[in-house]
Amino acid sequence: MISFRLGVDDLADTRFAISPLGELMESLRVLRAPALHPLHGRWRRTVLTELTPADLPLLSALVGPTLALPDFLTPRPPVHAPTLAEELAVVRATPPDVVRRDLLAAHAPRPLPAALRWAGAPGDAPVLELLARIVELLLRYWHTALLPYWPRIRLVLEADITHRAGQLATGGARSLFAGLHPNLGWRGGVLSVDKMIGRHAVDGAGRGLRLIPSVFAHKPAPPISAEAPPMLAYPGRGTATLWEPEPAPDASALTALLGAPRTTLLRLLAEPLPTVELARRLGVTPSAVSQHLRILAATGLVTRARDGRRVLYRRSASAERLVAGHPSFPARA
Repeated sequence: MISFRLGVDDLADTRFAISPLGELMESLRVLRAPALHPLHGRWRRTVLTELTPADLPLLSALVGPTLALPDFLTPRPPVHAPTLAEELAVVRATPPDVVRRDLLAAHAPRPLPAALRWAGAPGDAPVLELLARIVELLLRYWHTALLPYWPRIRLVLEADITHRAGQLATGGARSLFAGLHPNLGWRGGVLSVDKMIGRHAVDGAGRGLRLIPSVFAHKPAPPISAEAPPMLAYPGRGTATLWEPEPAPDASALTALLGAPRTTLLRLLAEPLPTVELARRLGVTPSAVSQHLRILAATGLVTRARDGRRVLYRRSASAERLVAGHPSFPARA
């Protein structure tokens, strides 16, 4: 069991954060232990087909045999939502002795795997070279495995934080901790994490607690080191909705939003057309068309360009995103 003794100052400084790097590292656990994460099976299969095979040994080695993660690769976020670049800059500045210590701790009691052998070499230079390789690898992995899905992942994480903040506001810390996970317990100013391989107690000492929701975590995940400040990644709510297919576009809904005449205009404006031609195709007066075009232009759904004495109208990029996927809307010419 790992526990955090939290004083009044720690509870007052309990904050939520979103960590791109933390989520990246949690996702590596999914690659290593798919049986614990059936929800992410399709994502895992897709990612494994897209990763460079030469990267897999080092990626796999960043997760210990008990699924422990090196603490220096999960730094405590200093702000609510740091960027991956900001977090990797912190990793890049890790002292060599800390890199070596954390890698050994993640794999203890087993020896380091071959991909991390440089961490056991004497001197700082081999460790710094390994650290640079790890940072470059994590950046490549991010672009392949997480960046395409990050907007959806972040929405789930933000929704979780909104819900937890409501729990904290209405029920206090006891209500918040009780709802995070069954392995967590709160009693006598101590937050305990049960069913952990490690066993140590951490004194908050006024450093505050950071709570980090994750779509890839299957149980609470505190740092390995007893010296690390209080931090806890936990399974976020709503993860089951992450990979649900988006509903098919409904053209009738777009018509309800814009009205039939403007929806029809957008359908025609896949190619640049003047007001007179639009009026002819619709069988209405040019003034009626102009009225609708003014509204569509004011809302950024159509663009205008002069061609000699004519003004041509066309669907804008915003309109393209709005009608994307509707089979009744032809692709823009």
